[in-house]
Amino acid sequence: MKTNPAPAPTGRPPVRLGLRVNALQFSLLVVVNVAVGGLVGLERTTVPLIGAHTFGLTSDLAVFSFIVAFGLTKAFTNLAAGALTARFRRKRLLVAGWLIGIPVPFVLAWAPSWGWIVAANVLLGLNQGLTWSMTVNMKIDLVGPARRGLATGLNEAAGYTAVGATALLTGYLATGYGLRPVPELVGVVFVAAGLALALVVRDTAAHVALELDRHPRPLAAGGTPGPAAVFARTSWRDRSLRGVSQAGLVNNLNDGLTWGVFPLLFTDHGLGLAAVGLIKGLYPLLWGIGQIPAGHLADRVGRKPLIVTGMLVQAAGLLLALALLDTPLLAGGLSAVALGLGTAMVYPALIASVSDHAHPAWRANALGAYRFWRDIGYAAGALVAGVLADALGLGATVVAGAVLTAVSGLLAARWITDRTRG
Repeated sequence: MKTNPAPAPTGRPPVRLGLRVNALQFSLLVVVNVAVGGLVGLERTTVPLIGAHTFGLTSDLAVFSFIVAFGLTKAFTNLAAGALTARFRRKRLLVAGWLIGIPVPFVLAWAPSWGWIVAANVLLGLNQGLTWSMTVNMKIDLVGPARRGLATGLNEAAGYTAVGATALLTGYLATGYGLRPVPELVGVVFVAAGLALALVVRDTAAHVALELDRHPRPLAAGGTPGPAAVFARTSWRDRSLRGVSQAGLVNNLNDGLTWGVFPLLFTDHGLGLAAVGLIKGLYPLLWGIGQIPAGHLADRVGRKPLIVTGMLVQAAGLLLALALLDTPLLAGGLSAVALGLGTAMVYPALIASVSDHAHPAWRANALGAYRFWRDIGYAAGALVAGVLADALGLGATVVAGAVLTAVSGLLAARWITDRTRG
């Protein structure tokens, strides 16, 4: 996208919007999000098994409590992050998120009780809510409206590819060295790299100002709406934003569900830690890599087709896990492929759709509200999984997730309207 330059701070080149002209800063933020995703990827394979095998938890709901703690904390931090951008620069919030995350790998590695694991996930939720929110906002700030889909695709691809690679790595490390502490200490590398790069990257306030100057849609009478008004608009008043928010919630609901259920389900059917790590790694790897073409496609054909199709593909992926369970590795692998590809279609299109329907003056708050609903899905998925698994078993829990995901896709088809990007 070509734009006229805006004044820049002394000694720096003029501010422009676009991916190519901001390639260096954009690339630094991509690497930052690799570290963000890597830190949360520590938990994908081993932590449910630590709860069941190391600490002897017998209730599935108790095992999944760490996901509830993570999801609730991350959701509310996402919501607060949007409001905090009105008071603090994005870079400051990014650095703060990394400082909060420093204890996480150490607590996961040497926690003396399950309560410490839950507490570490509160810190992890704060870390993820601040760091991931800021990398998303800063990339959108840099590229402008014409490449939002690609920008969010690259951002989410970096993060979730790292989630998958780390889940795969921790599965293999756990096979050779045990569930703790070696697999968790990989996180020290992510924290150190993320914090170092966050201190180097430049803030994007000037890019936001430039887009505001050139935005084709003026603010409504009364000026910039406050956080409460934006939350209401994003959650239910705006039909399209409502459709996006519920789809994000259910997408992460089924992710939270599989995060807790799949390691237990497949080990119960005879798979070892390395095989479970492969399943848990393949899903976010495809989710991550697939977002690059999906984000680009969302810029060309619109957001809605990818959102609706992706949700339905995810529902099919959940059912595959049960339909082929007599051959658990095949069941897990095919399910991971469908879940990964379906989520790759959905994720960048959802974030880009929020950006399409939000004015730059209140876009950070709208993204914060959307990300609140999306990540509350982790907690909802863990709660649904825990209650249903204790009452009806792991299989019934997976079926419930598939039904909810399919219904969400149909609601997205009904509510979301693509907006021409300008």
